[in-house]
Amino acid sequence: MDPGKPGRYRTKTGEYALASVRLPGFAAPVEMRAVVVAPVGAPGKRPLALFLHGRHYTCYKGREDVTGDWPCKAGGKPVPSHRGYLRDQRLLASQGYLTVSVSANGVNGQDFAAEDGGAQARSSLVRLHLARWAGWAEHPGSAPKVVREAPRADLSRVLLIGHSRGGEGVNRAALDSLTPPPATADGYHGPVRWHIRGTVLIGPTVFGQNPVPDVPSVSILPGCDGDVSDLQGEVYVDGTRAVSNGTALHSAVYVIGANHNFFNSEWTPGQSAAPAEDDFSDDPQHHDPVCAKGTATRLTADRQHRAGSTYIAAAARLFLAGDDRVRPLLDGSGRRAPSADPARVLSHAVGAGRSGGFLPDGGVSVTGARLCAAVDPSPARACLGRSTKGSSPHFAYWATDRETARSAVALRWTRAGTPARVTAGTPVSLTGSTALRLRLFVPPGSRGTQLDVALTDTSGRKAKLGRVTVDGLPGSERTASYWAQELRVPLTAATGAGLDLASVKSLELTPRSASGRAWLMDAWGWRPGTPAVRTDALPRVDVGRTTVDEGDSGVRTYRVPVRVTGRGGSGQVRVYVVDPATGTAENRLVTVRPGAQGVDVPVQVKGNTRYGTDVSYDVLVKAVRGAVVGSYRGGITVHDDDPAPRMTVTPVAGRVTEGRSLKWRVSLSEAVDVDMSAVFQVVKAGAPELSTKDVPAAWLRDMTGEKPDPERPLSKVEFYLWTDIPPGRTVMDITLPTVRDRVRESTESVRFRQIDPRTGKPQPGGLVLTGSVLNAS
Repeated sequence: MDPGKPGRYRTKTGEYALASVRLPGFAAPVEMRAVVVAPVGAPGKRPLALFLHGRHYTCYKGREDVTGDWPCKAGGKPVPSHRGYLRDQRLLASQGYLTVSVSANGVNGQDFAAEDGGAQARSSLVRLHLARWAGWAEHPGSAPKVVREAPRADLSRVLLIGHSRGGEGVNRAALDSLTPPPATADGYHGPVRWHIRGTVLIGPTVFGQNPVPDVPSVSILPGCDGDVSDLQGEVYVDGTRAVSNGTALHSAVYVIGANHNFFNSEWTPGQSAAPAEDDFSDDPQHHDPVCAKGTATRLTADRQHRAGSTYIAAAARLFLAGDDRVRPLLDGSGRRAPSADPARVLSHAVGAGRSGGFLPDGGVSVTGARLCAAVDPSPARACLGRSTKGSSPHFAYWATDRETARSAVALRWTRAGTPARVTAGTPVSLTGSTALRLRLFVPPGSRGTQLDVALTDTSGRKAKLGRVTVDGLPGSERTASYWAQELRVPLTAATGAGLDLASVKSLELTPRSASGRAWLMDAWGWRPGTPAVRTDALPRVDVGRTTVDEGDSGVRTYRVPVRVTGRGGSGQVRVYVVDPATGTAENRLVTVRPGAQGVDVPVQVKGNTRYGTDVSYDVLVKAVRGAVVGSYRGGITVHDDDPAPRMTVTPVAGRVTEGRSLKWRVSLSEAVDVDMSAVFQVVKAGAPELSTKDVPAAWLRDMTGEKPDPERPLSKVEFYLWTDIPPGRTVMDITLPTVRDRVRESTESVRFRQIDPRTGKPQPGGLVLTGSVLNAS
C-alpha cells in the first residue's frame, strides 16, 4: 500500500471568497477565502480534508517587500499561503477526497496580542468554514460555483491538516468541535454538524501543550526545522498518554532533512508568488553537517513536499477510509512508503489500544538508572544537561521553569551487563498483546547500542524477551535529534516462560554495548490493528484573564476566572501559579468537575500611590487525566493606575573646557516602583558642532562602533545617550567625555533630543540636552 500514488480521479480547482468575519479580540475583519480541489466524477458524498496554513508574511509588494500588516496597505497584495498545498490537495482529490485550503492572513496579521498565539481565532475560522460546508451539503444551490460543481461533502468524515500555527489551530478546532469554548472568546456559535476523524499537524506549534486525546493525529516533525526548531509538535503524541481511554492513534513522523517552510510551495523560493526563504539558515563558515544545503541528509524542496504529501495521504487513508493497511507507515512498524523516497522517514506512536504501560510520568520506581525531568533547571534532575549539543522534542519547553511528572528514564553505563529496572507502582497488564513496544532514543550519530529486554511478574517470575539494537538519528547542535525510535520485542518468550502477563511488575533493560547512554520514554503492550476510537465525555478547563485597577490603598482579593464545562464526570489537571517577581511557578494537582469551582486561585492586590508597571499573576493549566484544556493560560492583570512622575533635566556641567566631561542630571518628581529610562539621540546643533575627534576614540567606538576619522560632526553619527533610574531613586547623571587637543578653535556645541525607545521617533514634549565645549588654549 503506497498512499503517495495518485488515484483514478481527475481533479478540478477553484476558489471561493465570502464576506469577511469578525473574531473576538481582533480589530480588523478576517477573510473567508479558500481554494478547493475536488475529484471529478467521484460518486456519492466525499470525505472532506481541510488545510490551514501557519503564521507567515501576510502582504507583499514586488519581489522583496513583505509585511505582517492586515489588511494590506495600498499597493500590497495578500500572500497566497493557502495555495501552498495544491500538490497535496490534488493527490487527495485524485483519490476521491474533497479538499479545501483556507486563507488565514487576517489572523496572522493580528495574533501578536492574543494570549494563546491565535489558536482560538484559527479554530473559529476553521469551524466557520466547516459550518458553511455543512450548509452547502444540505442546500447545494446556495454554494459557490466551485463547490456546486464538486461532489457533496460528507461532513461525518473530516480530516483537518494544519501547518505551523495552523497545526495548533486545527487541534483547537478538533477540541472545540467536541466541547465548545467560552462564547465570549469564540467566533463561531452555531451547531457542530461535522465529525473530525483525525488531524495532521505539520511542524506544528503547541504553545498550550493541550492535545486532544480522543481525536487521532499524525504530527510531522521536520528534522531541519529552523522555525519551530524544538519540534514541540511531539507533545501532540506524548501529551495524550493516560489522559483518556487510549483508543485514538497519536503518531509522530520524523522526516530527516526536512525544513519548516518547504511543505508549503508558497513559502518555498522559486515556487512562491511572494518572497520566500529557506527557514534553516546556514552559516557559510560553519556548515551544518545535517541540514546545510547539499549535505546527503538535507532534502530538496520537491522531495520534501512529496514526502509530506505521502504521509498526509496515509493519514487520510487510515482516519477517513479506515484502511488499516497504511497503519504500519505511521505507528512505528518501520514500513516505508515508496512514494516518499528518497526521504528517510521514521515513525512512532502511542494509543490505538496499546495496553498496560511503563510510563515514567505515572509513579514508577527506577534502579540502575535515573528518573529524570523533561524540564528542570537542576542538572541533577534534567534529562539533558545544558552542555548537550542539540535537543529533544520530548523535552520541549512549555511555560514554566520546571514541570512536575513529565519524566523519562535516563540510562548511562560504562560496562556491559549493568541492568536498569523500571518498576510500576501498580502491576501492568499486557494481556492480549503480541509484543512489548519501547520508545527509546540514544545520542545522535551513535551506532550499535544494544539492550536486552526482560519482564518480571508480581510472583517474581522473569522472562528474557530478546535484544534490541538502535542507532542515533543524524543530528547536530542545531537540531532536535534526541528523538525516540519505536523498538518491539515479541512476547513469545514471556508466554513460554509462564509469565503472568496480566500482572507484570517490572521492565529490565540490560546494556550489551561496552558503554553508552539511552533514554526510555515509555513501554507498552502492542498488537496489530486500529481499534475504533471511543470519544469520552471529558470535562474541559478554560482559564480566563481579568484586569483590575491597583487602587491607592488597602488589600483586595480577586480570583482567577477558571471555567469547567462538559458532560463528563471528574478529571485531574495540574495548575501552575507563576510568581510575577521571580518567574518561578508552584503547582498542584486539582480535581475538576463540570459546573464546580475546582480550580480556585486567589490573588491579593495591595494598593499604593507610587507609579509602576502593570503586573500579571499568571496561571497555567495542563491536563493530567480524564480532562481536556482549551485556554491554558490566564490570570489576573493588575493595572497600575498611578500617574507617571514628571521627568526633568538640569545641566550639572553644561559648559566645560575641552578635556572635561559634560554632565546632565535627569530627575523624577518622586520615587517609583519601576525602572524609568530616558534615551536621547544626538541632533544637529548650532555651528560649530562637537565632532568625532572631540571625544575619546575608545569611548566613541564603544558607544557607536565608529572611528574618529574622517572627522565629522557627532550629529552625522548614529549616537545615543541614555539613563535608567532604578526603583526608589529619583536622580541619575548622564556624562559625555571630551578630549583636549592643540587645535585653536571656537566654542563647540552638542544637542540631544529625547526619543521613544520603542519607535526611535522624537518623543512629543520630550527633554533636550545641550552643552558647550570651550577651547583650552
